[in-house]
Amino acid sequence: MSESNEKIPPETPKKTKPEPVKKIPIAPVPDATKKRIHPRFVKGKYQNIRLVTMYAILVGFLVMPWFRWNGHQAILFDVMSARFYIFGATFMPQDFYFFAFCFMIAAMLLFMVTVYAGRVWCGYACPQTIYVHLYQHVEKWVLGERNKRMKFEKEPMSGKKLAKKALIHFIWGIFSAITALTFIALVVGTDYLFFNGSTPFFMGWGKMTWVFFGIITFVTHMNAGYMREHMCVHICPYGRFQSVMFDKDTLIISYDYERGEPRGARRKNAEHSNLGDCVDCTMCVQVCPTGIDIRNGLQVECIQCAACVDACNEIMDKVGYSRGLIRYTTERQLVEKKKAKLLSFRIFAYIFVLSALIIVATLVGLGRKPLEMEIRHERKQLSMKSRDGMVENSYVVKIINKTDQKQTYKVKLEDVEGLTLRSRFKEISLNANEPYNIPVSIVGDPKVIKEGHTPVTITVYSTNGQYSTSAEDVFILESKNKK
Repeated sequence: MSESNEKIPPETPKKTKPEPVKKIPIAPVPDATKKRIHPRFVKGKYQNIRLVTMYAILVGFLVMPWFRWNGHQAILFDVMSARFYIFGATFMPQDFYFFAFCFMIAAMLLFMVTVYAGRVWCGYACPQTIYVHLYQHVEKWVLGERNKRMKFEKEPMSGKKLAKKALIHFIWGIFSAITALTFIALVVGTDYLFFNGSTPFFMGWGKMTWVFFGIITFVTHMNAGYMREHMCVHICPYGRFQSVMFDKDTLIISYDYERGEPRGARRKNAEHSNLGDCVDCTMCVQVCPTGIDIRNGLQVECIQCAACVDACNEIMDKVGYSRGLIRYTTERQLVEKKKAKLLSFRIFAYIFVLSALIIVATLVGLGRKPLEMEIRHERKQLSMKSRDGMVENSYVVKIINKTDQKQTYKVKLEDVEGLTLRSRFKEISLNANEPYNIPVSIVGDPKVIKEGHTPVTITVYSTNGQYSTSAEDVFILESKNKK
């Protein structure tokens, strides 16, 4: 019996249903041409925190010019005269190094918060976010919820649509004008702006006041009404360099794609063994003020406002799933499934630098004197000999009264044998925050004073004994052998 040469074909494997592939989210490239975003407003824990924080900041800004301190405006940035008044303290150009410390402290604090909590500034405290939220609420008051606003935008122009647009712009204009008035009041003062004796008050404004009022009103209107999220996405540098400060332990808003994918719609309590917890309702997209899909991963447009977190939690409650599909988390927790490291070298470094800046700024602030003076030697002629044989040196003593009250000052020369001080003023009265240059001269007896430079100290003191300060210079007696 011979073996057959025919080959037996292998058994065809049974076709099995392939397992659904979980797609790794890829953030899309930012699109500058996208249409206007009409976010849906959602309620929740984080949105309640945002509302309280944002509008507390807004109210604080609006009432800031109206605080009074010792009968004067408490906070006034008088740019024209280069003086800043902050709760009775006066800062002049020579004090601006103090503000440099303040700016460095603010920047370092922002960086430290960003390393730990991500873009929490953008979502909860940024003026751009506050005003955009306010202006979008105006649209909601006039037009209705998201679907109605989107439908209204597509409608052809009509008298009714024009009237509603005019109402929206009118309300925006009021908010913009109030913002401009607040800014200007911090620069020129509420007394000049509102209580200038003119009726109505704006008739007493100067040309520059009107110019800046118009500019600030227009910029606020355009920025919050039209630029909106484009300011955050394409102009603001903070969102661009945030990735440099983020690490695996930075709190970010993330979508748990392992739990949520593959996404798909389903009925409540229905079997969905091949689906993740994401029901693909797109609520996270609809509530986003920058119009991104958080399910595509961390994106530069995300301002971390947590609106998607509250919206997703609300949907999870309705379908009977646990919350946290979209949540505040860290890369270490989400990807590596490990606990986040709250304490790291970067945090300690930021704390160290921030503490050092605060200590230095505090010492500088405490060491700031309410009375300042400086001495300038007359440069035209350092010394001259009078008819009676005495040698005279001329100086200019600059006195700055940095108190918020009128003060009377006297000038004296600390005892040096053979030297006397001469001045046309026995005393001088200076108003609050007023500087003044006093010409003085020191007369010396060449028989007593040594040739060359003799150190001298001039003291300025208030007649009530509260304030005094001193400065040093030299008295010059030229050599007799000098040709």
